Amino acid sequence: MGDEKKVTGTLVLAVCTAIMGSAQFGYNTGVINAPQKIIEGFINDTWVKRYNEPVSRSTLTSIWSLAVAIFSVGGMIGSFSVGLFVNRFGRRNSMLIVNVLAFIAAALMGLSKISHSFEMLIAGRLIIGIYSGLSTGFVPMYVGEISPTALRGALGTLHQLAIVCGILIAQVFGLESLMGSARLWPLLLAFTALPALYQIIALPFCPESPRYLLINLNEESKAKAVLKQLRGVDDVSEDMQEMKEESRQMMREKKVTMAELFRSPMYRQPIIISIILQLSQQLSGINAIFYYSTSIFEKAGVSKPVYATIGTGAINTAFTVVSLAVVERAGRRTLHLIGLGGMSICAVLMTISLALLDRLKWMSYICIMAIFGFVSFFEIGPGPIPWFIVAELFSQGPRPAAMAVSGLSNWTANFLVGMCFQYVEQVTGPYVFIIFTVLLVLFFIFTYFKVPETKGRTFDEIASSFRKGTEVDSPEKGGPEELNILGADSQV
Repeated sequence: MGDEKKVTGTLVLAVCTAIMGSAQFGYNTGVINAPQKIIEGFINDTWVKRYNEPVSRSTLTSIWSLAVAIFSVGGMIGSFSVGLFVNRFGRRNSMLIVNVLAFIAAALMGLSKISHSFEMLIAGRLIIGIYSGLSTGFVPMYVGEISPTALRGALGTLHQLAIVCGILIAQVFGLESLMGSARLWPLLLAFTALPALYQIIALPFCPESPRYLLINLNEESKAKAVLKQLRGVDDVSEDMQEMKEESRQMMREKKVTMAELFRSPMYRQPIIISIILQLSQQLSGINAIFYYSTSIFEKAGVSKPVYATIGTGAINTAFTVVSLAVVERAGRRTLHLIGLGGMSICAVLMTISLALLDRLKWMSYICIMAIFGFVSFFEIGPGPIPWFIVAELFSQGPRPAAMAVSGLSNWTANFLVGMCFQYVEQVTGPYVFIIFTVLLVLFFIFTYFKVPETKGRTFDEIASSFRKGTEVDSPEKGGPEELNILGADSQV
């Protein structure tokens, strides 16, 4: 087991380079928040230049909402296309190829002001959204497939850590004193070209997924050589045996399409679990905080809301590190339950404080603490867990299709929240987070009864428990039911 936890230079390089795609996703989620007023001013100036009159408030809101939400539309398109890339080009080469999209998006957004075209800004947001949608499929899959079983959870959490670091960097760079000014905001949006440049330089030095080499390309010697690099040992027979067993299982299965995931009893339960986990991330209300935190802090009476937003990003990052540190000890399911439960309590506190803010000024402190708590609990469970647990629930054959379906679910929910939150808030006022509270409680109940613990189990052990139609709902790994499942799996 000592070798199982060994971290080699090759593994570090591969993981750190891959998660640059995750950082891009986070950066472009958060970058649009701080300079909102300045970009709205640019849209108005462009409108005046074209039509000799200022843009109406409703039109401006529509254009701005489109610029925010089109990113999620791109994400939906990208996540739907994951399988087309990874099966044809491999995991590493897919990440390499799609950096072209990041450069195109950076050029469009960076040149939008000088070209007096908010359409270029919207087009750039769409294209970087497609890139981000593809990355949310590529990165967890690649990291999961190159990681030792004992480190898969911790390394899988790095995808989310990179996302929140990207959000935090965007918030800091978005300060008016840095790049969030009327002159420099195009540079702020074009900054997305730099991580893409790093990936283009570094990815050729990273290995392809050994699972892809062996199972998809049948290149056993290459897979073995890559595993030796990744593990730092000469004896990789255990890993090779596990992959060969998965390959034999795949040969007994026909090619798995997205439709087959829902039709086949073997895949139906894990794909439903995957979709609900992704929805629990996006419909928790977290993106309402990320997209509109500055305006929420304004309502809470914060004099410099942009700094409070950066504080949220810093807490976001810190608690992702906490999740990374404990995920292999506490388990995926436990952390997800703690996160959902904590978020629902914070959402209730947020609602109460916003409702009483006019009468009790000190409620603004409760509101701020509730927002910070909400974000902290999100990063303990619902932030990182859904991304990599999907890759764990499926074997090599259905994994790309499953990542595409779950990614599409995530981005669709992301789009709905980004597009509808402002309008729902206008109707419900301070009670908007009651909606998220109800959803969080429902997701908690589903997770408690239906989501299995995957900690310390190989891909084939997890997949075979579903193949046998076995329920893996015991609260803790090692309970009587789960021991029985593991016993059954060992005889497969």
